[in-house]
Amino acid sequence: MTLPLQQHPYGEHPVVLPPLENRDLDRADIAPETRRSLYRRLQELRQFEKRAYDLFMRNLVKGTSHLSLGMEAISAGFGEAMRADDYTFATYRGHAHTLSRGVPMAAVLAELMGRSSGLLGGKGGSMHLTSVEHGMLGSYAIIGAHLVIANGAALSAQLRGSGQVAVCFFGDGTTNIGAFHEALNFAAVYALPVVFVCENNLYMEYTAIADITAVARPAADRAAAYGLEARTVDGNDVDAVYLSARELLSHARSGEGPCLLEATTYRHGGHSRADPGKYRPDKEVRAWLDYDPITLYRDRLARIGVPESEVDTIDAEVAAAVDKATETAQNGPEPDGSAALTDVWADGGSSWRN
Repeated sequence: MTLPLQQHPYGEHPVVLPPLENRDLDRADIAPETRRSLYRRLQELRQFEKRAYDLFMRNLVKGTSHLSLGMEAISAGFGEAMRADDYTFATYRGHAHTLSRGVPMAAVLAELMGRSSGLLGGKGGSMHLTSVEHGMLGSYAIIGAHLVIANGAALSAQLRGSGQVAVCFFGDGTTNIGAFHEALNFAAVYALPVVFVCENNLYMEYTAIADITAVARPAADRAAAYGLEARTVDGNDVDAVYLSARELLSHARSGEGPCLLEATTYRHGGHSRADPGKYRPDKEVRAWLDYDPITLYRDRLARIGVPESEVDTIDAEVAAAVDKATETAQNGPEPDGSAALTDVWADGGSSWRN
């Protein structure tokens, strides 16, 4: 008997190449100001993550970090399409999703650096970013845990008749966790206003999802078993993501029940900053690096007549904003000892101290 992971040497599994660019989307029904906003967000996410990496390498980011370099189009597209009072649930790879809901960069950087001026007072760090004010209801380190919590938020919105939608982002590996199946079934039974979004970057941490999953599309191919409408999208094309998000949010908001989107993408680096990503074939990595969401969108903007100088101005404005946010975060105070006793359970768990 040959086991799945014995079929090929480590790092030599079949290469998965990116899709062909869909230039028909040049003519998509997207307002010019929306496209400029999408490009600005892509740049903000890219430059922020690069800065987070630099700060991590300087030992200024506390704990580990999981970056979204190469995956920015998914969070940017949904952030643009979502209503201000909608809910976002993300994994530990949540920087981009947090920023896409309008959370200031300085607050997130300060949180990564453990400063008391951080989003959570410096106590949550990279993997637990949360801002209820912005509809960002958390980054979750436990794989699959947040899908059932997103259902709870969607059920609340349904009972209140608020018209809000919960959008739950998760990785391809989550589809092999029991909570994925429980959440989809529950959402379908109760017709909840929730959109499940699988960010399929082809790897479950260090293992190719295709090596240990029986279906080709780990999320979309399973959704029908629970009665969910499922779509797939090029997760590196921000226009494609935005249009899908707009449609699926409308579907869920109108009371037609939950739906699922599987977005194929690729992380430029390893699983975390501790991972060099050597298990990925060189040919595959090179192909996806060339199929970069920012390069794709710059080219589209050029084809539809946006002057290069205007795009360059956005790049420069974002760079200045990241520099300012970094300075603000680095100048933030360190937490004092009393912070250890705030926002925790006290008296054996019988009361809440804040």
